[in-house]
Amino acid sequence: MVEILAADDRKTFNEFLQFPFQLYAGDKYWVPQLIRDSKELFAPENPFFQHAEVQPFIARRGNKTVGRITAIHNRAYMDFYDEKAGFFGFFDFVHDSDVAQALLNKARQWLAAKGMTFMRGPMNFSSNEEWGVLVEGFDNSPMVMMPYNFPYYAGLYEQCGLRQAKDLYAYSTDVPDVLPDKVYRVLKIAEKQGIRVRPVNLRSFNEEMQIFKTIYNSAWEKNWGFMPMGDLEIEHMAKKIRSIIVPELALIAEQKGTAIGFMMFLPDVNYVLKKLNGRLFPFGIIKALWLARKIQDARLLLLGIREGFRRRGVDSVLFIEGLKGLKKHGYKRIEFSWVLEDNYNVQRVIETMQGKRYKTYRIYEAEL
Repeated sequence: MVEILAADDRKTFNEFLQFPFQLYAGDKYWVPQLIRDSKELFAPENPFFQHAEVQPFIARRGNKTVGRITAIHNRAYMDFYDEKAGFFGFFDFVHDSDVAQALLNKARQWLAAKGMTFMRGPMNFSSNEEWGVLVEGFDNSPMVMMPYNFPYYAGLYEQCGLRQAKDLYAYSTDVPDVLPDKVYRVLKIAEKQGIRVRPVNLRSFNEEMQIFKTIYNSAWEKNWGFMPMGDLEIEHMAKKIRSIIVPELALIAEQKGTAIGFMMFLPDVNYVLKKLNGRLFPFGIIKALWLARKIQDARLLLLGIREGFRRRGVDSVLFIEGLKGLKKHGYKRIEFSWVLEDNYNVQRVIETMQGKRYKTYRIYEAEL
């Protein structure tokens, strides 16, 4: 018999956090995230909780934890889209349909009690963070801030009555020596328009992230699942990623002093996290610093161009400068992720950069 418990006290919440370490023990592709970071994500100081409520649950069979899930009531999403959508995330479970179904039923009940009419996921906690379940591309580890799961997940999602809402793609390519000729031809056009690129200034990183917020909210507002980011959320993200930012890989495009585009590659710190087993201390910090020098992969986390400045070669200028930074720091491979399945314009740009689709993530939904 499967028992579902709210993870509201220290014991059950620790079970919630520790369960993936049990589930994926011995799996060579899974990347354990730092427990400290996971705790901070659920801490009241996370600005997400100013407009959302999250309820974690665990599943037990006897005295053994066999699954977990969160139900998410995001009021900001409801206001932005004017729809009664609830969400689920952190959905991990043993290969057992009874466990998966019991967890989903509990999330459904909790969201229905909040007045929601359908639910969507997985999201940890929104589209601005990790989301999607891996359905293709299980033969290597995920890059930084991308999810991973066993191949059986998607089948049990569907067996439990969830249906596909949207697919997200990840592309991969080796860092090229040069970009296609077309990119350099477009560069000349962009330069004639006064478009220039500069690295972010880490000394005023919070201010630079405000520039990113403006561009992000303008560039992405028509994308499916988009959620605008506020000042506090940008500050929270800045604290999270500042320590791994490489200035030459975080670029701002400007025209006559006005910021019009943004690109950010992140070093794939999952290479380091994989060796730490969720803990930095007592000696992990030394190991982390040593391993960080060996990172050879980077993920293109963000690329946005403000409305009104597209098709002017801004992306070409960003990619050319980004390539210089990647080669300077010795990166060998890059991932472009994530890309919506129907965002054909971005897909064509990535294919121009020789990117090949190698992973697919899926968002599911169901009526309540």
